[in-house]
Amino acid sequence: MRNRYPGAVLHYVNPHIGVLQCRNMTCIAILLFILLFIPQLHAQNTIGLPEVVNYSKQTYHAGTQNWAIRQGRNGMMYFANNEGLLTFDGIYWRTYPLPNKTKVRSLEIGADNRIYIGGENEFGYFTPDQHGVLHYVSLRNLVHERDRGFADIWNVAVLNGSVFFRASNRIFVYEDNAVSVFNGGSHWRFLGVCNGITVAQDAASGLLRYDNGRWIPWITAGELPSEYLTTGLLPVDKATSLLVTMDAGLFRLTGDRATRLQSAFIDQVKGERIYAATRVNDKLIALATSLGGCYIVTNEGEFVHRFARADGLQNNNVLSIFRDQDKNLWLGLDNGIDFIAYDNAIKTMYPAATKDEAGYVSVIYKGKLYVGTSNGLYSVPVGEFTDLSYVKGTFTYVEHSRGQVWGLSEINGRLLMAHHEGIFEVEGNQARPIEKRNGFWGFLPLSRIYPVKKVAVGNYNGINFLEYEGNTFRPSGAVAGFDVASRFLCTDAREENVIWTSHPYRGVYRVTLSDDGKSQARLYTHKDGLPLSLNNNYIYKVKNKILVATEKGIYEYNAATDRFSASAYYNGIFQNLGVRYLKEDQAGNVWFVRGKELGVVDMSTGSPKIIFLPEINHKMVSGFEYIHPLNEENILIGGEKGIYHINYKKYKQNKSHISVQISAMRSFGTDSLLFGGYFGEVNELKRQSDDQVPHVANRLNSVGFEFSSTLFSQQSSIEYAYFLEGFDSNWSSWSARSSKEYTHLPPGHYTFKVKARNNFGSESEIAGYSFVILPPWYQTIWAYLGYGLLVLGLAWLFYKWQEKRFLQQQQKHLEEQKRLQYLHQLELEKNEKEIIKLKNEKLEAEILHKNTDLATSAMHLVQKAELLSKLKTDLVKITKSAEDDKINDDLKKMIKVVGDENKVDKDWGQFSKHFDSVHSNFLIALKEKYPNLTANELKMSAYLRMNLSSKEIAQLMNISLRGVEVGRYRLRKKLQLPTEVNMFNFFLGFHIDESKEKA
Repeated sequence: MRNRYPGAVLHYVNPHIGVLQCRNMTCIAILLFILLFIPQLHAQNTIGLPEVVNYSKQTYHAGTQNWAIRQGRNGMMYFANNEGLLTFDGIYWRTYPLPNKTKVRSLEIGADNRIYIGGENEFGYFTPDQHGVLHYVSLRNLVHERDRGFADIWNVAVLNGSVFFRASNRIFVYEDNAVSVFNGGSHWRFLGVCNGITVAQDAASGLLRYDNGRWIPWITAGELPSEYLTTGLLPVDKATSLLVTMDAGLFRLTGDRATRLQSAFIDQVKGERIYAATRVNDKLIALATSLGGCYIVTNEGEFVHRFARADGLQNNNVLSIFRDQDKNLWLGLDNGIDFIAYDNAIKTMYPAATKDEAGYVSVIYKGKLYVGTSNGLYSVPVGEFTDLSYVKGTFTYVEHSRGQVWGLSEINGRLLMAHHEGIFEVEGNQARPIEKRNGFWGFLPLSRIYPVKKVAVGNYNGINFLEYEGNTFRPSGAVAGFDVASRFLCTDAREENVIWTSHPYRGVYRVTLSDDGKSQARLYTHKDGLPLSLNNNYIYKVKNKILVATEKGIYEYNAATDRFSASAYYNGIFQNLGVRYLKEDQAGNVWFVRGKELGVVDMSTGSPKIIFLPEINHKMVSGFEYIHPLNEENILIGGEKGIYHINYKKYKQNKSHISVQISAMRSFGTDSLLFGGYFGEVNELKRQSDDQVPHVANRLNSVGFEFSSTLFSQQSSIEYAYFLEGFDSNWSSWSARSSKEYTHLPPGHYTFKVKARNNFGSESEIAGYSFVILPPWYQTIWAYLGYGLLVLGLAWLFYKWQEKRFLQQQQKHLEEQKRLQYLHQLELEKNEKEIIKLKNEKLEAEILHKNTDLATSAMHLVQKAELLSKLKTDLVKITKSAEDDKINDDLKKMIKVVGDENKVDKDWGQFSKHFDSVHSNFLIALKEKYPNLTANELKMSAYLRMNLSSKEIAQLMNISLRGVEVGRYRLRKKLQLPTEVNMFNFFLGFHIDESKEKA
């Protein structure tokens, strides 16, 4: 830890080490003697300690050290932390780092409602931006370049619109948006404001006060030592101040004179290094030390309280201290933050030094408070008292009481203890056994006249008795045949010889005692008006009536009918709360336990009113709850750790004003902070104005709200209800939930409202925050204009499309008509073509038939020519071999006849006519087109048209195959046909083309 007061460098090396550095060896020897041989402060604490809440750095997620503490008008707490400005609203911690990420050493709230801070080589202020989120504004740029060489700003003070910042070598004064610099005579050690003046301590010049831009001497006379370090300046009255120093004690300052506060206790405390101080109230002062924690003393320096590590603090090194609006104390530690509910009406008594033993029973006996715990009995002298928790003392262990203590009762001026190991009588600070056996719960005197002769003692296995004779209690038998554990005992409202007892799951019993020792026990069941209960039968005597608390309500015994019936009065009060413990106090209030909650039916207003005390929730020993009401200012409650003391009178009066505030609005889909909690400056109490209503983009329409109440000492008793105007139909039910999320809010104007209430039913004013969820881009006015233009454009396009479609349909209709006409024409042509086709087919068939006939005729001619040629050849051979001339002549005649017959010219004439008739005058047409064709070439053309082979053509034309080839070649040349064109196809096509031309 860095030295907060550089002026103390001659005295201290490091507050963690705590080693004193003096100018000479004599000082060292004296101080070592003090540290080694003077014991720690032995001033006794009060037996009741207020609740101490520890906030570690893991809780608030910032740096370890906390150098200064302040509170805003709205209750928000501000801490100067190593990692920046730390805020706390009762539920949520937030850190605002400086731009250079340095430590914040000091802070103060200015008259302009800003938070001014001092850091390492930095000072300025925090102010909200347009979204209500704190951001930092540096004032260092207002300082001249030559004066910017400073280190830590250890103090910030505010007076009359001026803000003072103290570094060890300079004091800066911020006024009218300008900064003045004061270098000092030596080095500055302290800066503060008290009773309307600004005071600073210079190492060489002493205490100075600020007057019209000058530092002038203030305290010039008195008992101030030559070397001291001021750590605090507190008002006593308008004319007197109290100067607190680190190791030189306390001084009263009046006028220009200082007077030492004579106090033996302060003389001891100053050795623990007083690091800071604050007022608790007009009569008490809190001193924060580096070595011993926090001390509460009077204005005269007398000890009142001590809070150290042993009393619940996280450590003893306290760097800063502050009293809040509700008189609670906040301690800024070297590692962590502690909260002390100093003015709370509920305190804790720890009988055991380990503070971990549960409290089960208590009693005031002969000026001592005895508390029975899970591991023995403890006592402390209390004398006469008003509020037991303020009694100073230390609990001591009662000898021979080690083990579980269940009951304590003062009977006949004797203190009896029911113990796990037997019955004991407590005398002074020792316990003497009366009966040693396993397990006793408690005592029930069997007479209203003292001295009581007989006492019933409930035990683990029935009911035993004690008799009182000769100023001594001795065992006197038991209820024969009754083995039910009897922790709950009460006498009958009318008959002293009747004992009522109950067992949680075995039922309710009425034990009637007789003088001859033959006691009778009767079990009451559902036949007697009691409902069946699994584990909830508890019997009590309240307002002189026998009551049984069950899980189905409270039942009251009717002696006239010897039956139980549901209690209309108590069930009307509790409304099925499921009460299992009842205890009446002296004022007629009925204390009760429901589950793990403590409550009271308050009768002070004339009509019963239920008040819950949530501060004790889940802190009692479940199943073994204990309530001991001494009077209205002293209610003792058994706890899991010690005994709780409630000043009920103060508790009812201590109704702090409850308020609620919305501290944040986030879009949790993107984790964007939309609102930071401030409508004006940090310390202004303003409501949201119309120009502060944000318009939230639709993509951020899933939002969450954080809200809280700054009633720090009653956080467990605060409940919230919320309502989103424009979305919710009703307020939510009351709950401890301090946040609310809404997902996918539709576009619109909303106001989130929240209110808080405490356990007394007091409600806060409603806090509200309005916002607008913008429509998505496709629902904006521009989008709708675009939609309009688009619709118009689409309408125009639709019109044009319809127009075009109409024209297309009209054109299509015309085309369809044309198509139909064309189809009709085609149909006609088709029919004609069909007729022509049929005719052609017929003609083709006829032609085919005629071609067949032609081919057959041609073949006959060929065969005839072959036969005649062969015959002529044979005749010629015969002629050559015949010797008879006459025969030869005859044969020559025959050869001539055969030769004449083989001439095909006349046959060709008939064939050509017949061929032309079949092939539409093919030869005539061919001759007309190609007049240079010879007769043989026409023949060959006809034969080729009939697709005859070269061999067949050779036979018909009576030429060789070579002659056919030569003839074909000459014909192709005259017809001008390329070699790749087939002549049959040519003649076939020629025939068709010629036919078309003629047609």
